[in-house]
Amino acid sequence: MSVPERGPAARKPEDFLELVERARRGRLKVYVGFAAGVGKTYRMLQEARAAAEAGRDVVIGYLEPHDRQETIALADGLETVPRRPVSYRDTVTAEMDLAAVLARAPELCLIDELAHTNPAGLDHEKRYQDIDDVLAAGIDVFSTVNVQHLESLNDQVAELTGVRVRETFPDTVLSSADEVVLIDLTPQALIQRLRDGKVYPHERVEAALNNFFKLENLAALREVALRQVADEVESKRIVHEIVGTRDDRVASTTPQAVGERLLALVSTRPSSQRLARRAWRSAQRLGAELDLLYVKKPGVTLRGEQQEQMEALRKLAAALGAHLVVEEGRDVAETAARVASERGTTYVLIGEPRSAKGLRRLGVSLPEKLLEQMPGVDIRIVADRSKRAERAQ
Repeated sequence: MSVPERGPAARKPEDFLELVERARRGRLKVYVGFAAGVGKTYRMLQEARAAAEAGRDVVIGYLEPHDRQETIALADGLETVPRRPVSYRDTVTAEMDLAAVLARAPELCLIDELAHTNPAGLDHEKRYQDIDDVLAAGIDVFSTVNVQHLESLNDQVAELTGVRVRETFPDTVLSSADEVVLIDLTPQALIQRLRDGKVYPHERVEAALNNFFKLENLAALREVALRQVADEVESKRIVHEIVGTRDDRVASTTPQAVGERLLALVSTRPSSQRLARRAWRSAQRLGAELDLLYVKKPGVTLRGEQQEQMEALRKLAAALGAHLVVEEGRDVAETAARVASERGTTYVLIGEPRSAKGLRRLGVSLPEKLLEQMPGVDIRIVADRSKRAERAQ
């Protein structure tokens, strides 16, 4: 089979414009850890100092040393852009001054805590959006984050640790980074750092050890971090082998080999957010696109909690980089089959029914209907893992 030409004749003018814009963008390097105290900010500062000593123009846009003296000492001597005071709910916080960073226009800017939520009154809701503006200005950025802040891992982390992380960021931010560095430390070594007062003040140590910093929690999070970064590295390697560099990939119009495309059937039940995250993880492993399909009954208007759940799904889809599709239809299976045919779906994921009888309450189960109407498409029922803990109690 012949392969279409990848040269200039196969490219559109807008492809070249996008290439130029990407060439002007700064490069993003993210230091990832599995918990506070592993040394992300310290490592970032070490590499920033080396860059400054090599002649690069380096500034600190935002640094959060958490009163760790070793980190504070390492930042000494690096230029810091003054923070911007922001009043919020009778409290004044010192936030990154995005306008000042852009006006200073360094070669490299350090912006700690990528997943941070900005208070009202700043340019953007989240710090990763500030970082995107800095990158768009052609400034390289070093940033830090813990793996549990990834949106798609939110349910998994809650199941592993019993703690629901409230500040999350889209997976696409990490996957689009030019370089991801895992800052690894054994859980035992991190606990010793905690006991030595190198992570939190001594008065907070016992509470931390009895909650988030339990050995089993840290071991599980470390495994998640190792797997996540390995997936990022493998994904970038495969993309490079198939379609060349990241910039090549933007302009290339070469059709890729037929791949997977996932479709998750969601509803206005809270469990659909869990299903969406699990489906996204599956899509990431397969290197596939993900569609979320909500089948809306004709003439029905969503109100109250249902409307809130739909809005939450919209925000989650945007954060994950998934496509939320809303279609009217009286029959879920028929509508799903039509959408799957239109979008080239190869894999359909559905949540568990509300009860064991739910699969048969209409005589023919939804999975059976889907199998009948979607020959050649894999159907998977995604279990609710949170029920394991309920059964164990």
